[in-house]
Amino acid sequence: MKALILNSGLGHRMGVLTSEHPKCMTEISATDTILSRQLRLIAEAGIKEVVMTTGYYNQVLERYCASLNLPLQYSFVVNPLYDKTNYIYSICCTKDYLQDDDILLMHGDLVFENTVFDDVMAFQGSCMTVSSTLALPEKDFKAVLADGYISKVGIEYFDDAVAAQPLYKLCKVDWKPWLDRIVKFCDDGQTGVYAENALNQVASACHIRPLDVGDRLCAEIDNPQDLEVVYGRLHEVESRTVYMSFSTDIIHGGHVAIIHKAQRLGRLIIGVLSDEAIASYRRFPIIPFEERKALMASLGGVYKVVEQKTLSYKDNLLELKPDYVVHGDDWREGFQKPVRQEVLDVLATYGGRLVEFPYSRDKKYQELDKLSRAQLAMPDLRRGRLRKLLNMKGLVTAIEAHSGITGLIAEKTTVLQDGKTYQFDAMWLSSLCDSTAKGKPDIELVDMTSRFRTVDDIMEVTTKPIIFDGDTGGLAEHFVYTVRSLERMGVSMVIIEDKVGLKKNSLFGTEVPQSQDSIENFCAKISAGKKAQKTPDFMICARIESLILERGLDDALQRAFAYVQAGADAIMIHSRKADPSEIFAFLEAFRAKDKTTPVVLVPTSYGSVTEDEFKRRGANIVIYANQLTRSGFPAMQKAAEAILAGHCAQAADEFCMSIKDIINLIPEE
Repeated sequence: MKALILNSGLGHRMGVLTSEHPKCMTEISATDTILSRQLRLIAEAGIKEVVMTTGYYNQVLERYCASLNLPLQYSFVVNPLYDKTNYIYSICCTKDYLQDDDILLMHGDLVFENTVFDDVMAFQGSCMTVSSTLALPEKDFKAVLADGYISKVGIEYFDDAVAAQPLYKLCKVDWKPWLDRIVKFCDDGQTGVYAENALNQVASACHIRPLDVGDRLCAEIDNPQDLEVVYGRLHEVESRTVYMSFSTDIIHGGHVAIIHKAQRLGRLIIGVLSDEAIASYRRFPIIPFEERKALMASLGGVYKVVEQKTLSYKDNLLELKPDYVVHGDDWREGFQKPVRQEVLDVLATYGGRLVEFPYSRDKKYQELDKLSRAQLAMPDLRRGRLRKLLNMKGLVTAIEAHSGITGLIAEKTTVLQDGKTYQFDAMWLSSLCDSTAKGKPDIELVDMTSRFRTVDDIMEVTTKPIIFDGDTGGLAEHFVYTVRSLERMGVSMVIIEDKVGLKKNSLFGTEVPQSQDSIENFCAKISAGKKAQKTPDFMICARIESLILERGLDDALQRAFAYVQAGADAIMIHSRKADPSEIFAFLEAFRAKDKTTPVVLVPTSYGSVTEDEFKRRGANIVIYANQLTRSGFPAMQKAAEAILAGHCAQAADEFCMSIKDIINLIPEE
């Protein structure tokens, strides 16, 4: 495609403004003339060749174009009769340059906003810019429409017409008939008319459709009054603000492309999702917020970078009131659909507009996403993530997983609520659930080798931190090897309970014989484990059974402070009572002396207490320790019973997830 710009007019109506240069060199902003803006947009669109008609001050114009240093090849065509002919003759003079090309045709005094130009370039087929919202001008171009095409263009038409501007995109099959008729007009001496007079005679062969630009800026400058209007409109256009939100760790070509499109709408403000927002929405960020913010700020053309604290745009939109919000069209369906609707609702309150561009599904970008996921799954990155989440959020939630598929459920289950996203931060590998899945009693019968295989199965398909149920930890000598193995695998925390002897589930309490270890022995085990670990990321949590065994709050507190002194990174306090008062009492007394050591809770018995309440009282990790196991087995049992009773597979369908949904849950790699 070549661009044809008509700059051979005299521009007398501009007065002194064109006394030393052509009208196209008139300044329209602090940084642009009419022509420099046109040429910059042309170059950005990838057009390489510009054919420009000239008349008076032709040498001034040529030197000016060269001074712009744009990647354009110019062909300047002088109309020797510029003061005696209309631009139809100027076009005729270019005929040898424009025979076999698609053409972008514009008058040299035309100013249009970026989005108008982008729409012209993206138009499929030939088009001319029109406006159905502007009043019909008395002395300027109107286009007559018929059957979706332009049938006539001129200043004299008012019936079935819309306002029009001489900005055309013309396929060569449509341009050729018009150019041939222009040449015939000029050969016949008709050089004082508009080129559109020739178009009107061959319009049926040209197939030019109208591109309605509405009330967007697309106007010619004929006199100082026009210049004043356009100057104000252009200032308003260039003062518009555009908002985009990013959560990515890696900027790739797809991001750059949509950023460039957004910048053409106005001043680009980028909202960078906070670490906490990303962690609750998709996955833990590889790059921390401040670095991601700096990365976005370093991109050329970014006006401002702000923090977006939630997946919801609402707070930032109400504060910034951007004219546009830009997003890919991938959020029209799926999890982010309610977020999109909220954006539309907020924009409607002040007249903002949502602009959506096609989402890039390039395979190389998908490979980058897989690479990011693979990095998050690496042991060295995964291991330290629990500590970071605790520092970031204050309260971390974990749900049990005992297989690869339950790990994927823990990894991918997300809920959008009140403009925020919620998902589990970590996974709890319970010995109870692991043993149950294998059909074994929960008495430490499943050895560590088998337990570690379960860890491997889950780690292979997930990225979230893992908290490992280490039961009693065994002998101190054995616990040392457990710590080293778990740390090497990438586990974030091991929790060991201060009991000895044959394990019995804590929820049985005093109903079965259970023995609590001495403070001295358990502290020695904690110390041995801490000495064995190689990195500061790994955490050892001491689980206190005093309340389970009805030894009282004082005993629990004594042990807690001793275990912390021995090196425990966290304390877990356990209770089997439905009333959480003894848990609350422990939290209050512990926090009175220790403000920093994380406290872990497993609210299996006192399940009505909310996470907000736990956080307010000083808890840091809430583990939903067995809900997937407890919910899964009844569903499987009901499905089996339904098949037996109904004597067909369909009888169990209401209890079953579709195979398609299961396959979609499981990653291909």
